[in-house]
Amino acid sequence: MGEVVTFRVPREVKEKMRRYRDKVNWSRLLRDFLIEKIRSLDAEEKLKKVSKIISETKGVPRGFSKISVREDRDSN
Repeated sequence: MGEVVTFRVPREVKEKMRRYRDKVNWSRLLRDFLIEKIRSLDAEEKLKKVSKIISETKGVPRGFSKISVREDRDSN
């Protein structure tokens, strides 16, 4: 079972939510929005971490790829 979350909205919004409750499942809509927003924020945070790690990496020595490909071809 999930947790209960409450928040305030202006009275006009609440009245309009009541008016359209037969057309909109507000609980599902808000729950899905929150879940997607949290996923987006998590992804953004992870991207920042990865970007930081990449920027701190010195890279590979010049010619490394060429040497690696040559070694791989010669090993067959």
